[in-house]
Amino acid sequence: MGPVVGDLLPLAIGVAVSPIPIIAVILMLLSRKAGAASAGFALGWVIGILVVTVVVLTVTSGASNSDGEPSDAVSWVKLVLGLLLLLVGIRQWRRRPQAGADVPLPKWMAAIDEVTPLKAVGLGAVLSGVNPKNLLLCAGAGVTIGAADLSGADQTVCVAVFTIIAASTVLVPVIGYAVAKDRLSQPLQDLKAWLQANNATVMAVLILVIGVALFGKGLGGLI
Repeated sequence: MGPVVGDLLPLAIGVAVSPIPIIAVILMLLSRKAGAASAGFALGWVIGILVVTVVVLTVTSGASNSDGEPSDAVSWVKLVLGLLLLLVGIRQWRRRPQAGADVPLPKWMAAIDEVTPLKAVGLGAVLSGVNPKNLLLCAGAGVTIGAADLSGADQTVCVAVFTIIAASTVLVPVIGYAVAKDRLSQPLQDLKAWLQANNATVMAVLILVIGVALFGKGLGGLI
């Protein structure tokens, strides 16, 4: 199970380091409905990650050869996912703003102050499970776990580890704000400003690195 968890770490970090949802949850924490909205968003974020990962895991579970190595089909899936991530990363890099330029927030963020807890759940699920970048990363995690020769208990542990790490950057601010609201207001504002300015560059580099790694694993399984 150890090697599988090692393979999951970069994928989980790729989901975790997602500036837009982190900015969204920060805005919720600074809104009038901070507690309920942010908790709903965190719940939706976790649900989105779990659903995609478990569905892909279920489809690919047991997809390994008699020697325990991933089948050619799994290797092809990894190769394609890696290629898609590379394309997403290149697109992100080309769309990154120039240094010093103002980076506007998405229009839907302007309405976050009025978001209800139920809508926050849906928003969190969409940003984690339907967002193309996160969809590819969670699918990669599902393939990685499903193709490994693991017991049901070990698969559950791997899914839990991936989900906790992937959701950590949304869960930590929500939990931290509930514990020390007064101390976190200014640090959250500063973090939001930095993420807003560096969103595209951070994600482009991260996605490209993970895409290369996943593409390489898929290619290695076919050679």
